[in-house]
Amino acid sequence: MRKDTSMRPLTLPRASSRKLLLLSGAALATGLLFLTGGGSSPAAAGPLTPDGVVCTYGSEGQAATTQTFTLTARDGHITTPDGNTVYMWGFADGKGTFQYPGPNLCVKQGDRVRVILKNTLSVKTSIVFPGQSGVTADGVAAAPVLDGSGAITSLTPTADASGGSVTYSFVANAPGSYAYTSGTDEAVQTQMGLFGALLVRPAQGAAFAYNVARSEFDPTTEFVQVLSDLDPAIHTAVEQGRTPNILAIHPRYWMINGRSFPDTIAPNNATWLPNQPYNALIHTVANPSKPALVRYINVTAISHPMHPHGDHGRVIGRDGALLAGPGGQDLSHEDFAIEVGPGQTVDALYGWEDTGNWSDPSTAAHPTLPDQPATLDTLHLSGDTWFSGSRFLGAADPQGIPDGITDYNQCGEYYQVSHSHALNEVTNYGAAMGG
Repeated sequence: MRKDTSMRPLTLPRASSRKLLLLSGAALATGLLFLTGGGSSPAAAGPLTPDGVVCTYGSEGQAATTQTFTLTARDGHITTPDGNTVYMWGFADGKGTFQYPGPNLCVKQGDRVRVILKNTLSVKTSIVFPGQSGVTADGVAAAPVLDGSGAITSLTPTADASGGSVTYSFVANAPGSYAYTSGTDEAVQTQMGLFGALLVRPAQGAAFAYNVARSEFDPTTEFVQVLSDLDPAIHTAVEQGRTPNILAIHPRYWMINGRSFPDTIAPNNATWLPNQPYNALIHTVANPSKPALVRYINVTAISHPMHPHGDHGRVIGRDGALLAGPGGQDLSHEDFAIEVGPGQTVDALYGWEDTGNWSDPSTAAHPTLPDQPATLDTLHLSGDTWFSGSRFLGAADPQGIPDGITDYNQCGEYYQVSHSHALNEVTNYGAAMGG
């Protein structure tokens, strides 16, 4: 497999005229929204971006009509922002290291997809592909595995423990956002980390979510947010060789792309998070000509109402299906908090409109507000560290930063919180802010 490495270091010039609206996730709980004013997004300045989807393509190359991926089930550890270390399972890219979550598999509508699962774990495992039809395993129609009494032991054929392998195949007929997860002892194995995202690009092109014009987005502002949770007690039991009581699960960490806040805003492939490669920061420009696309993928057993402060999202698809009625009627809708149900995926478009003219400090029409219009939540949550000191997009004013506060603002950007409206999820082991 070949991984798309089109990313650049997280350095934004303080003198930049772009004023970014950045939305960074704090696990399922909180994130930040980074806003920039007019024009193209920062990613358009070069081929490398610190945030946004990182695609893994098949070994044949991105342009091929067959995409072959090798996913290796491995164990390893991740770290959490409160200093905890948690034993995990996860899918590696071929012979690579364990990662959480697994690689984002990116294919085109109509591609033949082959996934070779290799298993190094001490238990059997498998992969299911919700939303895909005609899936085969080693050339035979994939079907549940039964024991001698007729009970289902796996939703699909497995790779044996300690070296087993199985090859799945299907045609990606429908564009949209999908998950892939373990189909064996799935409650435990998905909790342990055996899951990832499958993105199917439509025939209309990579700048569209579906095969309709209204799904067009800026391909430099495309984001995946895989929502997961973590109960360390389950992971400790597995690490010690005990049978975990999944019925007593009590999640303590809430993750976006395998990270909790503030790790969520670290760049893609941050060196200090070697097994958690994916950033959860979302950015869009003010008054964009094309919106940003956010692909929410929920691999947990509960719903998560995701809410970016200061902006509504237009939901255009769910579970790999365009929201359309008879005759192609547009059934998309704006949501204040986008409900992402258990096992569900949601595709939503975002574009921040600078209706208050906050990006132009010279205009007399600029609102005189007692505080920064887009940073109120960030000020309360992060102690002003992300505030530029100015109420204007693109302007930095150290005089407006309280004494003793470290300034992480780089170019006069605004950060807004994106979080789950289930407020317990805005925590790391109960401590806010996190998740």
